[in-house]
Amino acid sequence: MAKKTDTPNRINALLQDVGQIMILNADPAEQLDNTHLRVEQLPIQLVRPDPAQPRRVLPETIYQAFHQQLLTPYQALKELVQLVQIAARQKGRPFTHVLDLLPNPNDETETDILVTLSPEEILLRDLVNLAVTIRDDGQVNPLTVVDKSEGMTHIYQIETGERRYWATWLMMEFLSGYQGDGSIPCIIVPSNRASVFRQAKENTSRAGLNAIAMARQAALLLLAAHGIESPTSGPVSHDFYRQVLDLSLHGKSEYTSQILSALGGVTRVRFSQYKQLLSLSDEAIEMADRHSIDEYKLRPILALPLEHHAEVVRQIIDFNLTSKQVRDLCEESSDTTSLKGQKPPAHIKKIAKAVLTNDLEQIEQIIDALLIEENDSRVVKMRWQDFADAMNSYLASL
Repeated sequence: MAKKTDTPNRINALLQDVGQIMILNADPAEQLDNTHLRVEQLPIQLVRPDPAQPRRVLPETIYQAFHQQLLTPYQALKELVQLVQIAARQKGRPFTHVLDLLPNPNDETETDILVTLSPEEILLRDLVNLAVTIRDDGQVNPLTVVDKSEGMTHIYQIETGERRYWATWLMMEFLSGYQGDGSIPCIIVPSNRASVFRQAKENTSRAGLNAIAMARQAALLLLAAHGIESPTSGPVSHDFYRQVLDLSLHGKSEYTSQILSALGGVTRVRFSQYKQLLSLSDEAIEMADRHSIDEYKLRPILALPLEHHAEVVRQIIDFNLTSKQVRDLCEESSDTTSLKGQKPPAHIKKIAKAVLTNDLEQIEQIIDALLIEENDSRVVKMRWQDFADAMNSYLASL
């Protein structure tokens, strides 16, 4: 599609408008005044994705290799294309060019194809569609990048806009008709003004995050509140995010409203439910992320031993289980005898599940019941501490 002669001017004007929106709409702690804000066309080779970004654009194996610097951006996309070609060939719909993935409005079977696409096929199709839009209409919405330059070495880390980054590489390397100079429009943020809260608001306000990505985003916000910085290089392990399992919002009241707001205005209970998903096994997390499984389907799995997590997630995927079917499956799996050969009573199992899944509503009900029985919060605290000590002693003996 031929471009209009005024396209560069139109895009530059829009970029400036986007910059002004960031200035006017950001929270006071995140605002960037005119002296800090710059919108520039940066060589895309100087821009790098944030390895801790909650939304994983690349499949896990490619993500790991790319952030270990074993693959260039072009090689990472080539790996993705080959991965999708294999999946598509197995489904009887081989393709040779990435444009073949785009929907065909004249194909009556297109709706059926969409239902059976693998997560990787959907990912690549969406990136190709975005790449075509950028090629034909220009990139109106710039990336936000943090200036990580040191001395003569210039490098910029993406704060928001990783999908646009990969779509631009795809456009440059895999589509015909590219007439650019290898640059990408970016709003440049000084390194001392980077904000995980601004990143979170961008993530939750656009296409949204799946449950596992929300768990990672919740982790990054809580880690930031506790002064723990995200890695800026190398792949980020699941264990990095799992640090928040030992942290909470208690004692961080000055951050609580910002964190909940950045996640789309969730409640404290919902925040905790997302955070607890990081207790899943590595394999379960990766499958749940790849297939965008909802949080309420994953929550019952947390009551099961770690070694059972992946199998239940696999059954959710293979049989498209409902949340009720997942709960029934998990209850059946956990309906086993205790270490002493006795079946735990139902009320004991209910308490155990509340603790393991960090169900704050049920835990509050348990505490309320204790207060009704004792009518003295100090005594309840003492009894609860005695219970914790006894539990730790028993676990230490196993």
